[in-house]
Amino acid sequence: MIDDFAIEYCRGVKASDFVLKTEDFSGNRKGKREYMGDHKTRDFTKRLNEYFLTEVKIPRYRTGKKQELETLISEEACLFAKYLRGEKPTWHPRTVKLP
Repeated sequence: MIDDFAIEYCRGVKASDFVLKTEDFSGNRKGKREYMGDHKTRDFTKRLNEYFLTEVKIPRYRTGKKQELETLISEEACLFAKYLRGEKPTWHPRTVKLP
């Protein structure tokens, strides 16, 4: 789910959207790293937060007929943890296809 979002976003990223910065690694060693520019980073963060608020039509674990994507991820992590601890005999991940 999140992979699809990141791939789609990166299709619109250009080389000019990156900034080269010099960093100290240790002692006398210096190196250069590339970062996404501030404007593009803010835009990415804003869109990712909006993506997490997308409503999906998968019933919640306890109550409700729909939920936000962020809630679905949290619930699936909890159910998976219960499966790993042996509290539940099986775990069937609930997935959704987003537009």
